Amino acid sequence: MNQYQYDAYDQKLIEERARQFAGQVERRISGELTENEFKPLRLQNGLYMQLHAYMFRIAVPYGILNGKQLRKLAHLARTYDRGYGHLTTRQNVQFNWPRLEDIPKALAELASVQMHAVQTSGNCIRNITSDPFAGVAPDELEDPRPYCEILRQWSTFHPEFAFLPRKFKIAVTGTPGQDRAAIRYHDIGVRIVDNAAGERGFEIWAGGGLGRTPFIGKIIRGFVEYEYLLCYLEAILRVYNLYGRRDNKFKARIKILVNELGTEKFRKAVEAEFERTKDSALRLTREEYERIAQHFQPPPYEQLPATSLLRAELGKDRQYARWLKQNVLPHKVPGYRLVILTAKNAENPPGDVSDTQFDGVADLADQYSFGRVVVMHTQNLVLTDVKESDLPALYRRLVQLELATPNHGLLTDQICCPGLDYCALANARSIPVALELNRRFDDLDYVNDIGPCSIKISGCINACGHHHIANIGILGINKHGQEAYQLTLGGNDSDSASIGRILGPALDERGVVAAVEVVIQTYLRLRSSPDETFLACYRRVGEKPFKEAVYDDGSSSDDAAEQAVA
Repeated sequence: MNQYQYDAYDQKLIEERARQFAGQVERRISGELTENEFKPLRLQNGLYMQLHAYMFRIAVPYGILNGKQLRKLAHLARTYDRGYGHLTTRQNVQFNWPRLEDIPKALAELASVQMHAVQTSGNCIRNITSDPFAGVAPDELEDPRPYCEILRQWSTFHPEFAFLPRKFKIAVTGTPGQDRAAIRYHDIGVRIVDNAAGERGFEIWAGGGLGRTPFIGKIIRGFVEYEYLLCYLEAILRVYNLYGRRDNKFKARIKILVNELGTEKFRKAVEAEFERTKDSALRLTREEYERIAQHFQPPPYEQLPATSLLRAELGKDRQYARWLKQNVLPHKVPGYRLVILTAKNAENPPGDVSDTQFDGVADLADQYSFGRVVVMHTQNLVLTDVKESDLPALYRRLVQLELATPNHGLLTDQICCPGLDYCALANARSIPVALELNRRFDDLDYVNDIGPCSIKISGCINACGHHHIANIGILGINKHGQEAYQLTLGGNDSDSASIGRILGPALDERGVVAAVEVVIQTYLRLRSSPDETFLACYRRVGEKPFKEAVYDDGSSSDDAAEQAVA
């Protein structure tokens, strides 16, 4: 078992929630409820009004799906949408074209496979996210998934935090080194750590976030004992709920509160609340932890020898060797690997997965990965437990499903929000830019030579595409009624966290794609060696040579910029 299984109470709760919403939808369709009355009800069930239709977001706690759930998603895509779903940056899945009258049926079907849409929207604690490699990462101190589940159960329907000043996001990681959960950019980030005495506990960050005003989070407490995890997080939420702005939604996030109060004053308020309430029923007992942890026991791994994959395959099948190098990652158990599934290419928008692919991945998960697949916040999927001996057969199946693009962590492994093609909040389209960039960089040899480099695209300042923390970020804006794009460089979402800086004046769609190409060419010219990454090079030389290359003479006029990249 490597996934939390509902008990009778959980199942009844979700089924009743689906039935309750069915009645609310019926009253809305009949006109008994106005749209304003219906809005908070639909948001509590993951239903947004987008530009052309409703969007339905389904919760995938810390990204884990099993084969039965994947097949249900495939069914929903075929039955209630247009044959595909979309992977999100909170490890969820959403559908962009459902009809209102079909949502209750979809919720009832989701409940049958222990899924729901609770708290995927609204001013509440959203889906708890984590390291997509949790439980199998060679570098983790401890599996964070049991703690993620504990936080999920604590936060779901929490009466005190159902109507926060704004949405609230929590991420948990178990690694002391590479942060694959981006905890510094969350309202609360939790990292499993050992203190100087060798005791296990948590490092707590708060006040991170993107959107209109991006901030890197601050360490609020360097070590919280495991039994006080919920107590301390509840203290943070109470301070935020008490002092967070409610008069201005643009200043309502906890990142603004931490910044305006200052880290020390915010920390003192949290510590005071923690001392007042820490000896409560929220203290986490070892028995409760073990009850949850039993759902995440390792699968029945075989005792296998570790092998060197590439040495045996180089020269035989170049495409397969490239896939092994880029999309197959180390596993903590000898003889097993993690396998990244990506469909990002010049024809497929980042994150889109068809019903056929959902079904196919379900079969592959059951056959090759103990029935488990994880949604990554990079809008990819990962099979977490693949035997090395199964890799050739798995690769052939992935090629057939068009999920074997060997670009994990490379330039074309983009993150992209739906943008103006779907979203009523967007200022510009995101998907066409992503597709054109993939067409420009369709030479895999060239992309591999560029090396690790992230591109992230947002269609508006809400930053759903995480452009602030991309090595190369693209933000869609409205300039004099026209779609335009700002280019940012130098962002990073891991341990050496940084927020990208705007390079210069906004560009049109054709100009921003060409500008990215100029930026990459400039990097290849300036890097000190083939091993120096784009981010390292940018931090070494600064923005000046990139700005001069993109805007020719460094002029601040849009006309000069567009001519330079035409």
